[in-house]
Amino acid sequence: MEWFEDDTFWADFAGALFAPERLREARAWVATSPLLDLPPGTTVLDLGCGPGTYAVPLAERGARVTGVDLSGAMLDRAREAAQAAGLTVRLVRADMREFVEPHRYDEVVSMYTSFGYFADPAQNQLVLRNAWRSLVPGGRLLMDLFSKEIFARWAGTPKVVEVDGGSLFMRDTILDDWTRFRSDWTLVRGGTARHGFFEQFVYSAAEIRSMLAAAGFTDIVCFGGFAGEPYDNNAKRLVVQATRPREAEAGRP
Repeated sequence: MEWFEDDTFWADFAGALFAPERLREARAWVATSPLLDLPPGTTVLDLGCGPGTYAVPLAERGARVTGVDLSGAMLDRAREAAQAAGLTVRLVRADMREFVEPHRYDEVVSMYTSFGYFADPAQNQLVLRNAWRSLVPGGRLLMDLFSKEIFARWAGTPKVVEVDGGSLFMRDTILDDWTRFRSDWTLVRGGTARHGFFEQFVYSAAEIRSMLAAAGFTDIVCFGGFAGEPYDNNAKRLVVQATRPREAEAGRP
């Protein structure tokens, strides 16, 4: 079983992965970001939606949202969050390597580095092709990533974060000549310790641009955050916007 297929990982570490601050941050960006200024009725696909961190605020703003995730535990949380807000969010349990609904969505979003999970590079490329196919011509993809450039400033020193009545110890290891990384987490709470890990690709802005172009996207722009700031040495995130052309290129999927 691959790490991302283990539902207990997502359930046990949800307090760290999806802390309340993240929900507040997501709501703030949905309300203020020029990159998320979507007209009511916009059809949105949230790939790797988790517990609805972005799916629910987008639905609150009038978008028609489909959230896709492989974790049943995360989808249960997303369903509860949507119901508590009195919203309708379509939730689908599926593998993003397989999920395609051609020409259905105006916007596809991939948040919190929910990309690069697969050890085979071709499978990560397939996720982008699936997103391209699911967009209507003229539709947009928005990706939020912890990029290679930013990760280089973060990695190297073990870290301790206080979370929900416990402490989370994190140690990162660079793999395959800065192609991938492994992050080992130990959550200590109430006299017990839970260990988990994840491995994924870490991409530079240039690498993501090349992958998006290979998938058929155009008008690829990199930002340093959701405010639309430049992607430079001050950037805290890599946020990439790309468009499926209105006239599909010959030979694209």
